[in-house]
Amino acid sequence: MTDTGSPATGSEPGGYAAARLRLLHQGRQAGPPRRAALARLTDQWLGTLLGETHGVALVAVGGYGRGELSPRSDLDVLLLHDGSADMSKIAAIADRVWYPVWDMGLALDHSVRTPAEARRTAAADLKVHLGLLDARHLGGDEHLTAGLRATAYADWRAQAPSRLPELRELGEERARLQGELRFLLEPDLKEARGGLRDATALRAVAASWLADAPREGLESARALLLDTRDALHLATGRATDRLALQEQDQVAAAVGLPDGDTLLREVYEAARTVSYAADVTWREVGRVLRARSARPRLRRILGGRGGRGGFVEPERLPLAEGVVEQDGEAVLARAARPERDPVLPLRAAAAAAQAGLPLSPHAVRRLAATAGPLPVPWPDEAREALVTLLGAGPPTVEVWEALEAEGIISRLLPEWEHVRCRPQRNAVHRWTVDRHLIETAVRAAALARDVDRPDLLLVAALLHDIGKGRPGDHSVVGEALTRDIAARLGFGPADTETLATLVRHHLLLIDTATRRDLDDPATVRTVTDAVARTDTLELLHALTEADALATGPAAWSAWRASLVAGLVRRAAAALTGDAPGCKRAEPPATGHERLVAEALRTGGVVLELRERPEGEDAPDGTGTVGVELAIALPDRSGVLPATAGVLALHRLTVRAADLRSVGGTLLLRWRVAAEFGSLPEPARLRNDLVRALDGGLDLVGRLAEREAAYAKRRRGAHAPPRVTVAAGGSRDATVLEVRAQDAPGLLHRIGRALEEAGVWVRSAHVSTLGANVVDAFYVTRSDGGPLPDDEATAVAQAVEAALT
Repeated sequence: MTDTGSPATGSEPGGYAAARLRLLHQGRQAGPPRRAALARLTDQWLGTLLGETHGVALVAVGGYGRGELSPRSDLDVLLLHDGSADMSKIAAIADRVWYPVWDMGLALDHSVRTPAEARRTAAADLKVHLGLLDARHLGGDEHLTAGLRATAYADWRAQAPSRLPELRELGEERARLQGELRFLLEPDLKEARGGLRDATALRAVAASWLADAPREGLESARALLLDTRDALHLATGRATDRLALQEQDQVAAAVGLPDGDTLLREVYEAARTVSYAADVTWREVGRVLRARSARPRLRRILGGRGGRGGFVEPERLPLAEGVVEQDGEAVLARAARPERDPVLPLRAAAAAAQAGLPLSPHAVRRLAATAGPLPVPWPDEAREALVTLLGAGPPTVEVWEALEAEGIISRLLPEWEHVRCRPQRNAVHRWTVDRHLIETAVRAAALARDVDRPDLLLVAALLHDIGKGRPGDHSVVGEALTRDIAARLGFGPADTETLATLVRHHLLLIDTATRRDLDDPATVRTVTDAVARTDTLELLHALTEADALATGPAAWSAWRASLVAGLVRRAAAALTGDAPGCKRAEPPATGHERLVAEALRTGGVVLELRERPEGEDAPDGTGTVGVELAIALPDRSGVLPATAGVLALHRLTVRAADLRSVGGTLLLRWRVAAEFGSLPEPARLRNDLVRALDGGLDLVGRLAEREAAYAKRRRGAHAPPRVTVAAGGSRDATVLEVRAQDAPGLLHRIGRALEEAGVWVRSAHVSTLGANVVDAFYVTRSDGGPLPDDEATAVAQAVEAALT
């Protein structure tokens, strides 16, 4: 080997750096042309750095090998040599290339190997092998690069039966760690499921010649993710793949979109395309590998014969008219004629979901291309097939997404297009709007036997948030849309009215039960005025649970379920006339009578602390260790702020709380979680509460110290607290609603503000959802009556000021 080259003037970092800056910040081109231009510019620079050599080649691998160089991408480079030269000379050549790159501040992923070493390393490391599949010559001996590529591809195809399952496992592990890109508010564009890594894996599968991904839309989806990553690199100046909230508007503007929400929708659409292609491809890989492993056994069984030319006809089992099961998928029967059977898409989807099978991609594409439109209103069979599909439980999700990927859902329900891939900027929500609707239907399917009309429950679950993303209250907008949809689906006037009512009031029960006093007659009337029939109330109860369960872990718990169930019982009794009237106060819940009796007997504070048993839901649905705390004491002023302050001092986070008067005794029931460490001793809690009530414990000063320390840890801006008077919330009291960011001592500050305002807290209902609190306080004047309007407004303003 001889080295005849020397660095030319074009190898100077300054020349490359200036050209690179012009390209990235002054050039008009973006997207694939800019990535390709940046790769060409870098190719020329690195090739010049290498100079004239023999027996040595400089090879780009990975993303750089594909010519997809983002502004802050690593340069993945392999220095390949034939092994004939002294290693000191190879090291000198490597230094001549590597050091200018490092001097530029560019990230460099480099290696020096012979072809044999590269082959051995690829055999031991899947990621190295994947990088070599994209090997591209930069300079030096072209024969070395060509030989390396040929060997890498030959080995890949020969080893595909063992390497592809390993590649799939890598993807599944990434998905477990990073989540699913299309449902994340701050997604990792590369590592999350449906991201760039998965798109690259699909190229590797295609290179194996065992299977190929659906091509339609895949390349444009991949390009959009790359364009977004380019803009993210330029916006942050860093090699980051995580699309953080604070960068989204800037990145959106850079790619020509109006705002961050539109950007997320586009990114989610792209990720959905990649995810669907991956699902289809890996299913095909599994089918091919199973068939390969079964062939020798089949030949032994058949003695080398079978059918024409030894071909064995796969078994086809009927599922529904025009639909059969074949090789683990639901496919169209040979006699199926989608162009003459407009119900076939729904019938095939329902049959597949009920059988727990995926719909064949070929079948879905054929249905999308040939099936005619359904008549309006839909025939009974079509409506029943939709209900059957929705009622299949978890298998519904995969089948629905297959229909959605080919545009069939938007054709059946045009309103769906508006919620498709729509993000929900709310930490409580786990899913995009469209996926949340399907997840709600899945949850509703588990409750279908609890209601008389499961069809209405499932359709209401599908449509309850259909109004999101449009101007106005999404429940009101959704009600109007639901009336049109229900009539189009063929529901009669009475059923259409029920569906519209369910969509309009799908938040009524959870909001009322967690924010209002269930003993107040006005609370029950709020429900019965909106829902006038017990069968509709039954459906609304089930829809409420399904909606909350599908929202996320913070939206439902045993505590919330019991509150909603209690409200439904009262409302049902009022509707049937079984109840003589709502009582002012209910006897204490079972298990608390003893505490009330003891407080009456002793005239002191009685406290019981119970750790939440393993497996029992916490109020916010999390797995954090939590406790139930019950306190009974003679009714007196200052109880709420004193108790809340003591809990804050002991680092107990309030998840939910309930305060009510029982025969001259105050009963407080709390659900709390230990912020960290072990639970406090009940005796210490009681002693501190007694001291706080007697004025012997400086709660204000101690909590101020905690708040000052907490303020240093807080990051980001939050919406200001809001305190409002709930008009018509109660006839006998004034209802104040408090919405604020949760913080240590928050409930203590609210209680102090109410005490200082001179009002009496008749009952309180505290609810913490994620990082936000929504609390309702029923307050009266000292004579027991509600506050005049002007006084109520003043108290609300005083509480808001205390929180601000």
